[in-house]
Amino acid sequence: MSDWYYSDYERNRHGPVAARDLADLHHAGQLQPETLVWREGMPQWRAWREMMTQALDEAAGRASPAAHAVPLSAGVNPYAMAEPMAAAAPQHDAQASFPASLGTLTAAGALSSGANPYAVAEPQSPYAPPRAHVGNPGLVSDGHVVYAGFWKRTAAYFIDSLVLAVLGMMLGAVSGGILGAGGASMVVIQAVSQTLGLLLGATYFGVMHASASQASLGKMAIGIKVVNEQGGHISFWRGFGRYFGLLLSCMILLAGVVMAAFTDRKRALHDMICSTLVVDKWAFTNQPEQQREELGTVTTVILVIGGILMAAGLLAMIAAIGMIAAAAAGR
Repeated sequence: MSDWYYSDYERNRHGPVAARDLADLHHAGQLQPETLVWREGMPQWRAWREMMTQALDEAAGRASPAAHAVPLSAGVNPYAMAEPMAAAAPQHDAQASFPASLGTLTAAGALSSGANPYAVAEPQSPYAPPRAHVGNPGLVSDGHVVYAGFWKRTAAYFIDSLVLAVLGMMLGAVSGGILGAGGASMVVIQAVSQTLGLLLGATYFGVMHASASQASLGKMAIGIKVVNEQGGHISFWRGFGRYFGLLLSCMILLAGVVMAAFTDRKRALHDMICSTLVVDKWAFTNQPEQQREELGTVTTVILVIGGILMAAGLLAMIAAIGMIAAAAAGR
């Protein structure tokens, strides 16, 4: 019995697994009729609905002829699909969507190593893992990954805090002016301003982290980005919710943020909650050698400036407390 491979709903390849495992996945409802499966001896990936009987028979120990199976000659890539016909649509159309290109490739009926359903470089071994995500041609799933540590993240948060402070003051001035002109009380103005400030922060991070750069302005400056656990883009709503996870990390005396200095893959509490990672901007690309473990000049400068400002603020606070205490003692 040869092992099976299957694709999940995000088009990631999984395997090898035994037929018994496929049967368990089928009974658990995790294999949909259109889920692609493959095993050695098959000329191309097939829908689960076509191979289900054969796989379930194999799992039950019943003999079943291999449907559409042909022996593979040495050097042929088992994940290669049928080559598109010469009269097919232009290349960018053929690759526009996975299901569409799959239909075109399957219809041709000829095996070619030039067309791979996962759009990856030719593997050294038929069992080598794919190097790219089909839904994101720029994503490379293997190779070394440099995770952004506590200090890089702190520098990025410092920049983003300044950006949000400026945007928040502008938004607060506009909303406060409108509500004040309408006769709203100070309590209402403060409540609305706080709510708008929260929504502003969540929207800012949601939009920026879901963008092509996968990074806020602070993370862009530092050279890091936010990805999901597979290295791909996160959605706006995950980025939106991650901001509230960040607030939670800060509310527990910054313990959730400090976790990034000690945890596996340098994840903070909000990363664990939202299943995200913060990595070097070149991670999960075809140029992983450009990643940098060191802090870098920008990060160092930002940390120094932030440290000076924090020290100045602390001294100002101590001086203010001293003045208040002196004034109280002189009465």
